[in-house]
Amino acid sequence: MKRSGLITTKIGMTRLYDDGGVAHPVTVLSVGDCTVIGNRTQEKNGYIANILGLREAKAKHVAKPQAVAAEKAGLKPYRKVVEFRVSDDCVIPAGTQLLASHFVAGQFVDVQATSKGKGFQGAMKRHNFGGKEATHGVLKAHRSIGGTGMREWPGRVLKGKKMAGQMGNETVTVQNLKVFGTDEAENLIFVEGAVPGANGTFVLVTDAIKKEHKDLPVPTKTVVTETAGTEETATETEAVVE
Repeated sequence: MKRSGLITTKIGMTRLYDDGGVAHPVTVLSVGDCTVIGNRTQEKNGYIANILGLREAKAKHVAKPQAVAAEKAGLKPYRKVVEFRVSDDCVIPAGTQLLASHFVAGQFVDVQATSKGKGFQGAMKRHNFGGKEATHGVLKAHRSIGGTGMREWPGRVLKGKKMAGQMGNETVTVQNLKVFGTDEAENLIFVEGAVPGANGTFVLVTDAIKKEHKDLPVPTKTVVTETAGTEETATETEAVVE
């Protein structure tokens, strides 16, 4: 079983307390209007996936292929569109809005986001070099990297040598973060620990690949509104696999 992930937005960090009064640093992730906007099938595409979108946008603010695809599906275009590969029993119909309760308190998740850009940085900050000595003849080179190549052979600097350069602004995945809890009313997920990226960054959240999971809503947890006469009642539907 491989469930779909969610597209979320990083709100920031705070602290929450457990039943024993112990404070836990958590990152707040907003699910917002994350919606399934399409599917990939084995027959047509060669693999099975759910296509998710987050944050509705005007057609003029998205790429033309996305705008055309949204129009054909009868949905509004979204600013962020991501595919999540799933097993055949975890396909979610298009138009389904996903909830924070897709994840369960106590389970582990993997998060992926773009880290903060640091610009051009030296080797000590970028690669955690120790630097040179403060004395003993070192003059104005305390934070330099020292020698970078060999002598006659190969007589060049090898590719991949750790040197100063652009730092950050790259895709970072953090594994095995624990879900402290969820807020279904505000559609928020509270994840213990730090998540890459600045506040407002799009964060992809999936079930931890290195952990076993039990009692998760499969394929997801949704709220369906039924109309009976003149009254509308909301009922929760979910399938739980042990």
